[in-house]
Amino acid sequence: MKYTVSIEIALPRERAVQLLADPAVLPQWLRGLVLHEPLNGEHGQVGTRSRVVLEMGGRKVECTETITRREPADLHGIPEGSVVQFEREIVTDGMWSAVRDRLTEAGPEATLWVSENEYRFSGLMMRLVGRLMPGAFRKQSQQHMQDFKAFAEEGKDVRDAKD
Repeated sequence: MKYTVSIEIALPRERAVQLLADPAVLPQWLRGLVLHEPLNGEHGQVGTRSRVVLEMGGRKVECTETITRREPADLHGIPEGSVVQFEREIVTDGMWSAVRDRLTEAGPEATLWVSENEYRFSGLMMRLVGRLMPGAFRKQSQQHMQDFKAFAEEGKDVRDAKD
């Protein structure tokens, strides 16, 4: 299964990517995050594997995230007109996922974030979930982007939400 979602953020690209890459603020915008800890390497750097635990629908899901691309490596002084790229693979029981994020300037004070997502399922249960609920994966990706936008632009913390 593949899909693409996007959102415009009312911040300069450099500021938006610095926030997106900052592990200290992940709990403020990544809904359901319980734990995000590097198993090796440094958070967000290519080759780093991290243990990620999310709470979704009342149950905890544990996965391993591997950073496969980050360009540029230094998120300060990014050349005008360049595309910032973050890519990662996420693996859990019955599922493999690749996320390819691209952030471009949408204006002097705006950033366009485009996220290409690919999922592969194994095992009967996960294949069934993938076939019966493909919209749920897209919806969750879009929710994460909207939560990041609200955090980046307005300082809204998902942990304060009453949902």
